[in-house]
Amino acid sequence: MSIGPDPVRAVHALAPGDKASVLVEALPYIRRFWGKVVVVKYGGNVLGAGPEGHAAGEDVALASFAEDIVLMRSVGMLPVVVHGGGPQIGALMERVGKEVEFLDGLRVTDADTIDLVRMVLVGKVNRDIVSSINVHGALAVGLSGEDANLITATARSEALGYVGDVVDVDPVIVHQLLAQGLIPVVATIGTDQSGQAFNINADTAAGALAAALEAEKLVFLTDVAGLRAVPDDPSTLIHQATADDLDHLVATGAASRGMIPKVEACAGAVRSGVGRAHILDGRTPHALLLEVFTDEGVGTMVKGAG
Repeated sequence: MSIGPDPVRAVHALAPGDKASVLVEALPYIRRFWGKVVVVKYGGNVLGAGPEGHAAGEDVALASFAEDIVLMRSVGMLPVVVHGGGPQIGALMERVGKEVEFLDGLRVTDADTIDLVRMVLVGKVNRDIVSSINVHGALAVGLSGEDANLITATARSEALGYVGDVVDVDPVIVHQLLAQGLIPVVATIGTDQSGQAFNINADTAAGALAAALEAEKLVFLTDVAGLRAVPDDPSTLIHQATADDLDHLVATGAASRGMIPKVEACAGAVRSGVGRAHILDGRTPHALLLEVFTDEGVGTMVKGAG
């Protein structure tokens, strides 16, 4: 593992005269990732809670994210956005008087709740992200895992109801959209063979989709700066790690709660052939560009063993 101070401040302290140097620094990365698929998971906790809309700061964060995605596409990369929406789902459930129940950190999802989940993920969060990207041109297309059997799922357990595990990913629809120069934005609802919808953990779905697409990169944008060797100590930010390192973090408890699905998805993705996985603070302006196009980066990068 590589542990050190967070370089965000240094990157943002660049003088105007250094901008040309930044562009030169980005050039080899642009060449390297030209025509490569990059799966970006945009967390619902970055978007902010509340189905009625975003606060001003959250609008700025989403606009910054959209700019990053469009720039990546403009320089020849093939971004695919996957999103969650846990806070937004919880907020809507509270508004309609639906009790929120969790079991082992997962939302118990009965028949009424899965309808609310679909409303929020497909009808609200997905549309917000698509609209923000399309401010810059007719680029983004909204999907859910239900479309063209993109994500096939099965029930995780009877106690959790319509919470699903990924059984299979058929990326044909995503490949077709990418071939047309479009940016797929995927809500993580899956279906079983009978057409029953399931709520899929967005981190897990993003990892499975990245593997199916043979992506060059898998990026998680969340509300923390990256992985830490000591969870409560920001100075122990891990800049580089291997899949084996991530296994160790889970085993020792350094990765816990909501970070575990991200860590497991990163490890599984790189072991399945994804080139690199990253965990970044999506609240940092243009964190995605800083991680992809600079030598230092701003979060945690995960690679395969060796």
